[in-house]
Amino acid sequence: MTCAPVPGMSDALAYTAAAAQAHDRALQAEGVPGLRLMRRAAEAALATLQGSWPDARRVAVLAGPGHNGGDGAVLAGLAQGRGLRCMLFYLSPPKSADAQRAQGFAAAAGVPQAPFEQFDPCEFDVVVDGLLGTGAARPVGGALAHCFERVNAQGVPVLALDLPSGLNADTGAAPGAVLRATVTQSLLLPKRGAFTGEARNWVGTLTHADLACAPPAEPPEGTVTLLGPRPTGALPRPAAAHKGIFGRVLVVAGGVGMGGAGLLAAEAALRAGAGAVTLATAPDHVAPALARCPELMVRGVAHRRDLAPLLARADAVLLGPGLGLDGWARQLFGAVLEARLPTVFDADGLTLLAEPGPRALPFPALLTPHPGEAGRLLGCPTAAVESDRFAAAEALAQGYGVPTVLKGAGAIIASEAGLAVSLGGNSAMATAGMGDGLAGLTVGLWAQGLAAEAALTAAVQLHGEAGDRAAEHRGPSLLARDLFDEFGPLLKAWAS
Repeated sequence: MTCAPVPGMSDALAYTAAAAQAHDRALQAEGVPGLRLMRRAAEAALATLQGSWPDARRVAVLAGPGHNGGDGAVLAGLAQGRGLRCMLFYLSPPKSADAQRAQGFAAAAGVPQAPFEQFDPCEFDVVVDGLLGTGAARPVGGALAHCFERVNAQGVPVLALDLPSGLNADTGAAPGAVLRATVTQSLLLPKRGAFTGEARNWVGTLTHADLACAPPAEPPEGTVTLLGPRPTGALPRPAAAHKGIFGRVLVVAGGVGMGGAGLLAAEAALRAGAGAVTLATAPDHVAPALARCPELMVRGVAHRRDLAPLLARADAVLLGPGLGLDGWARQLFGAVLEARLPTVFDADGLTLLAEPGPRALPFPALLTPHPGEAGRLLGCPTAAVESDRFAAAEALAQGYGVPTVLKGAGAIIASEAGLAVSLGGNSAMATAGMGDGLAGLTVGLWAQGLAAEAALTAAVQLHGEAGDRAAEHRGPSLLARDLFDEFGPLLKAWAS
């Protein structure tokens, strides 16, 4: 049986709650007893508990009526046998025969049991959450929500079994109260909701135990790939080379007063390895851009006609960072659409794309929206996007017919190949300009010859890892350009 931190599971898979439950039933049908799976789950969780809090002696186990509660009951019995002082608080009587046997195991081990209403978090060193697991079908409210709020406010360490109670296993959304975990012990199959959106606020440190069971041979519907920091495949950088073979990028960005967005995106494209990058921007921004990055070619564009010769020489275009929504921006937007070059749509380029008109794009393109931009593209509120980020990303990719990344915590990539979620990135990256850097990195990789989806995926992976490295030595808030120094070592590691 393996028990490892999930962030190291590069290119592993994460599953829906229904797929996990079907896999559990299939294992039992093949002759693996349910109580044996509970025992393995409890052993893995107890090892995590003792490794995370070696000095803890008083342990409260909150048990629901299902298998999640059964896992907790067996853990309580095992922990009691190792000298810990455990107490089991049942939300309601166990439903299944296996859960009833688990309760009996705890009782035989001498674990005191009490109604859930008697639980007081102040009396314990660690709380084990075995209440709902993946079974949270509706928002948590009432007395249970009050209990969650008390535990969260007290700051008592919490070990969640499989998933923090109240969190949706499929979407990562928290429509009601959630019991915040310090550590989450994922069991049998990783649940996809734990890796994106609001879930990042609740799961704490995520660890996985496969319970000595192989995953399904064929990934069920809704399965997503977990993206680690290192892109797969090869970075096309032959030893005998010149700038012409690494692509010519045109960044159309930076309306009046917003020149920084285009400059960040253009410099990121250069740092990605594009052979030549031209920034087409408002004329006022030319001198500052050249002073900041003389390696760029910068052209002041006053009218749509000024863009035509630049488009004629480009291999790939990035459209939108800081572009604005005025008449000037709309002229440039129309010119890029008519050119039908491989185009990354970002920021204001996405907002203009969301206006009424044909949806499917008739040329190679990539979309890089944050949740607000995704809502505009889908014609729905931002909250609706965040309530099911996987569905939103999938709807964008299918509706526009191009690979799409939905940015935010646990960025989601949707394409014809399916869904993938990034394990990289952190809250220090929640600052202005980060999305511009990602868009520039994406177009820079695409221009070098990577396929569209591969370029987008690699950019998301590299950007997240660069952010994680930068946060290690720069603290809880980063500038977008803090990541640029990290790109080189990451690209070198990928190419080697």
